Parts: sequence; C-alpha cells; structure tokens
Amino acid sequence: MVLPLALLEKSVEKKVVLQLKDGKIIEGKLTSFDEYMNMVLEEVSVKDPAGEERHMNSIILRGSNVVSISLA
Repeated sequence: MVLPLALLEKSVEKKVVLQLKDGKIIEGKLTSFDEYMNMVLEEVSVKDPAGEERHMNSIILRGSNVVSISLA
C-alpha cells in the first residue's frame, strides 16, 4: 500500500485522477500540494455524477474532499 502523501510527491507534474466525496471525478496535472493534501491542479477536467463535464485551467482542491487518488 502506498501512503497518500508519498503518492502525491511522486505525482507532481503528472496527471492524476481524484474521486471526491460528492461523486465528482477530477483529472488534471498536479502542480503542488501541502501536508493536508490540499492540491493545485492545472489543465483540469471535472466530471459530475450526472455525466456532465467541465474544463478549467486550474483548480485548488481541499484535501479533505478526496476519497481516492490514482495516476492517469
């Protein structure tokens, strides 16, 4: 098992896929994070549970909302 902060450290400047508590799936390039797993992502795609998709240049995400993290 990989610890979340260790995975984030290896994932900087790479694409990650995050599942949030509200069911949204966020995919983007991880640019930075802190010890609370708050993250900054660029080139972001957000898919909601209804299937709608939005694109954004960047997003700041609170770590407490994240259920799972994986590399894209």
